[in-house]
Amino acid sequence: MGGPLRIDVLTVFPGMLRGFFEESILKRAARQGAVVLRTVDLRDFAHDARRTADDRPYGGGPGMIMKPELWFEAVEAVRTPEARVVLMTPSGKTFRQAEARRLARAAHLIFLCGHYEGIDERVRESLVTDELSIGDYVLTNGALPAAVVVDAVVRLVPGVLGGGEAATLDESFTEGLLEFPQYTRPPVYRGLAVPAVLQGGNHAEVAAWRAGQALDRTARRRPDLLGSGGGTDF
Repeated sequence: MGGPLRIDVLTVFPGMLRGFFEESILKRAARQGAVVLRTVDLRDFAHDARRTADDRPYGGGPGMIMKPELWFEAVEAVRTPEARVVLMTPSGKTFRQAEARRLARAAHLIFLCGHYEGIDERVRESLVTDELSIGDYVLTNGALPAAVVVDAVVRLVPGVLGGGEAATLDESFTEGLLEFPQYTRPPVYRGLAVPAVLQGGNHAEVAAWRAGQALDRTARRRPDLLGSGGGTDF
């Protein structure tokens, strides 16, 4: 990938994301030129004075469905040939660290963030390359899960985190395990001491202790992860 990772988030609530994009790692990544972050207001592509984004579902039922023309025209306005179009949906593949690594290698990501009862199915059939979910629950709209995915992806873009790629190697899920316990100064606080092995200066012993702790923590808290390798690329 030659240039910065470009990310466009299509939503009827762009204000939910603007502040998020202007804080912490995301702000720094944009300032460094590692990523280009943009929110796109879907209502700018509405065809009426009221900027209507939804309509009643065919076949009846509760709620409203987001109209297809807004999505088609918005995607066509921002899409580049190498873009991946990611739909945030409860029926998508569960987002895991492997997907974050995969998306971080892309040149352009377009996130589709639905609202109401969902998006017209023709959008998924014609435009979407990837469907992702951040968990088995329902949120009011797709901007929140898109923010989670964007954060997880951007921090993996080369040059974003201090310390380079090594900064992400010992994290939870990178090798299919939860991260080992971490400590800093002071060595004793309110009677709670840092494990002696971490203060001894023997790097081999520290590495062995951390590996054992990571395995033990994963077995106790997330046994489902053992043997998973942190997920598979899609």
